[in-house]
Amino acid sequence: MPFAEFWTWVEGLPLAEHIGFTWWFPLLESIHVLAVGLLVGSILMVDLRLLGIAARRYAASRVTRELIPWTWGALCVAIVTGAGMFMPRAATYIEHPPFQIKLVLLLLAGVNMAFFQFRTFRDVDTWDNAPVTPVAARIAGATSLLLWAGVVLAGRWIGHTI
Repeated sequence: MPFAEFWTWVEGLPLAEHIGFTWWFPLLESIHVLAVGLLVGSILMVDLRLLGIAARRYAASRVTRELIPWTWGALCVAIVTGAGMFMPRAATYIEHPPFQIKLVLLLLAGVNMAFFQFRTFRDVDTWDNAPVTPVAARIAGATSLLLWAGVVLAGRWIGHTI
């Protein structure tokens, strides 16, 4: 099955048609917006701690440890609701530049997070309580802020152009 036909097939699934023609789409969209708000808000707090702008009196590991469960939970809800909103118009979304930009930014945000977790955060014990974090941590925080702002803006761009 060619690529374009696959996305048309996804649109024809009973679940996709149900979402597209009932009150489910606006419900999913509302939940998606709330989940993204919680997701980006929790990431924002960690990033601001890494940048030394907020929560400097708390250890970076504590801020991260307490917010990560909220981040993962919100991410799971955002993925499920996003997939639900994607299905009814999959062939349209997959070719839409704002959607493509959002996916690339999400991928880059994931790479940034993984690099931070597995590289920079490994030696957190040496800078955990420092009000000024290492340059690598500040770069990760600033990069994360920019990428997530881009994800949110691209998501709004999708909503206003399709």
